[in-house]
Amino acid sequence: MSLNPRLVKESFSLVEPVADKATAYFYGRLFAASPHLRGMFPPAMDVQRDRLFGALTRIVWSLDSPDGLAAYLGQLGRDHRKYGVLAEHYTAVGTALLATIRRFAAEVWNDEIEAAWVSAYTAAANLMIESAESQAGVSPAWWPAEVVDHELRRPDIAVITLRPAQRLPYTAGQYVTVQTARWPRVWRTFSIANAPRPDDTVTLHVRSVPGGWVSTALTRHTRIGDTVMLGPPMGTMTPCEHSARDLLCVAGGTGLAPLKAIVEHVIASGRRPRIHLLHGARTADELYDLPDLLAMQASFPWLQVLPVVSGDPSYAGMRGHLPEVTGRFHSWREHDVYVCGPGGMVDGTMRRLQADGVPPARIHRDVVPGER
Repeated sequence: MSLNPRLVKESFSLVEPVADKATAYFYGRLFAASPHLRGMFPPAMDVQRDRLFGALTRIVWSLDSPDGLAAYLGQLGRDHRKYGVLAEHYTAVGTALLATIRRFAAEVWNDEIEAAWVSAYTAAANLMIESAESQAGVSPAWWPAEVVDHELRRPDIAVITLRPAQRLPYTAGQYVTVQTARWPRVWRTFSIANAPRPDDTVTLHVRSVPGGWVSTALTRHTRIGDTVMLGPPMGTMTPCEHSARDLLCVAGGTGLAPLKAIVEHVIASGRRPRIHLLHGARTADELYDLPDLLAMQASFPWLQVLPVVSGDPSYAGMRGHLPEVTGRFHSWREHDVYVCGPGGMVDGTMRRLQADGVPPARIHRDVVPGER
């Protein structure tokens, strides 16, 4: 079967406006046909529904980019091992997905579109299954990790250092999913805030959000000596190893974490590019990692740390919203750019940079969801 991205995208565009209804229908079909699968999912499904549709959207709109799509699906397949997903489960998921798209794209549905979706799903599922099977017996499905340090920088922000029971192989800029003993089967995503270390510890920056099960457990109820579970590292916002260009890093809130890891990696590599790191927050008090960043700047003269505050007119330093602030400097056209933070900030910064002439291929991004 050959892929037909156009038919898949055109029919999916009818589903996107009714994402909530479509995901609810999908899980209803899945659990009605395969009730034994319900135990693999968390008690509350709201975040899971958002994740499903986010992943599906990325896959559909990446069908024209097979290399990037294959890398993403490979990561998904490896990550799904921690849920106990087996090859046979993909058949049940595919059946429910096809029924969902058929229902919500009914006005255009025909045999040709159905064949396009079957082909696309089969190819995606095979890539995920192959990736998962390639890791069986090679790496664990999850990593138990001991909390070795827990520093509450603000009432809602903690910097937590973990020591996995065995080495966690990752690249600076990647993220992991975390499960706490307080909430079994509930996994949330957090970026790793350091480049790989000789002692194999990893540090996370966690902001507690209202109603956030895992983020609240990590900030308020986790202590040194506790154990959490880590899923396999994911993400493609990683350093450009062979680039000689200078770097611009734009971080909003705890979106600082992966950018700090990337800066650490560049420093350790021996390269000497000029690095501008803009860290934005609403108030000066929310610049929770500023002392560490200034210490990095003192030890690496090519690094310039620029704290930015958006919500305090009395702040004596740089004020404004990050997308607008990036436009106050000289052109960033010759830089490699890394952007991470809330979705609106990331999108606005990317638009500003592209208007400034930065090629999209040089802009690397990640979004901090509502709960990380």
